[in-house]
Amino acid sequence: MSHPVSPSSSLAPGPRRAGGQLAVPCWFMRGGTSKGPYFRGADLPTDTAARDAVLLAAMGSPDPRQIDGLGGAHPLTSKAGIVSVSGQDGVDLEFLFAQLQPDSDLVDTTPNCGNMLAAVVPFAIESGLLAPGGDTTTARVLTLNTGMIAEITVQTPLGEDGRYVDYVGDARIDGVPGTAAPVTINFLDTAGSVCDSLLPTGNLRDTVQVSGVGPVDVTCIDNGMPLVIVNARDLGRTGHESVVELNKDAELKARLEDLRLACGKLMGLGDVTDRNYPKMTLVSPPAQGGAINTRSFIPHVCHESIGVLAAVTAATAATLNGTVADDVAVLEQGADVTVSVEHPSGEFTVQLGLDPADPTKVLKSALIRTARLIMAGNVMIPTHLTSDPEYSIR
Repeated sequence: MSHPVSPSSSLAPGPRRAGGQLAVPCWFMRGGTSKGPYFRGADLPTDTAARDAVLLAAMGSPDPRQIDGLGGAHPLTSKAGIVSVSGQDGVDLEFLFAQLQPDSDLVDTTPNCGNMLAAVVPFAIESGLLAPGGDTTTARVLTLNTGMIAEITVQTPLGEDGRYVDYVGDARIDGVPGTAAPVTINFLDTAGSVCDSLLPTGNLRDTVQVSGVGPVDVTCIDNGMPLVIVNARDLGRTGHESVVELNKDAELKARLEDLRLACGKLMGLGDVTDRNYPKMTLVSPPAQGGAINTRSFIPHVCHESIGVLAAVTAATAATLNGTVADDVAVLEQGADVTVSVEHPSGEFTVQLGLDPADPTKVLKSALIRTARLIMAGNVMIPTHLTSDPEYSIR
């Protein structure tokens, strides 16, 4: 069934000149507990440097307040998504996630973002890239950053003008006010998304010592997001401190960064000084009836909740006997496990399907997110900021 024409999906493809600037079609969306502008791939320059210049201008980076762009002066609101129709068999859409920072000109397209992934199918329908298929629409999405594939299902009921993305519903996720329609994400084969394997050091735990820190036991793991998991107690913290407290804790953040740099090399990632991964994750016993409590750093700011793929990876670590997470987790063992990951804003439930013959092999990672279209229109880009002349004049 054809997607109904709407003001958002009728935007002309590609940029156009407007008042000495380029007007680039843009849909500003919330995905999970993140938000940012989404673009159709064909609306951006093909040259990487020119594309990044457009993204930086759209977000207003580098500037701590991102006062001249759409960014929200925080890593969670300094993200962008680029979506295209896929030509690969068995894949409907291709998604490139871009992590920007308020005070940096770095555009990092190496990590995943499960929260921004939640808005990909709604965006594709809104922008005319994908036609809804029934009361629900399921699309298979390839994340170009790491090659990860996910099946994503959204609500697309029939209205007066045809089927549309329904954003209204009863699903609630901690870290987002109110309720919304559910977005179901089933991750397929997320182990070793950035690293070479689920356990990139080959160990369930490693002992690391750096200047002023150590020895400290860590678990280095990647089931969708590279994490270094540390027992908060080993760093002299409870793990139940508030986000404000942890962001003011300069000593802790310095120690975590030293550990992160050392563990990045252990994980085969090399020098991660300018990388947004691995994420540092403090774990502690649950306090609200969950399986494990977390405080996640992204990587230098404490997350208000926890990222989707960080939650999946932390939950996976909690199921593996012998990890640092296993030391504090309260969890029943089994092939199909539901793990409630506590975080500063509440909890995040992850459903894991483990291989009975090999519990380190994850067959399925499923969860519920929500998304919402916030704005559709054009983001204005100063013409001189992109170096691709063909893009500037088309």
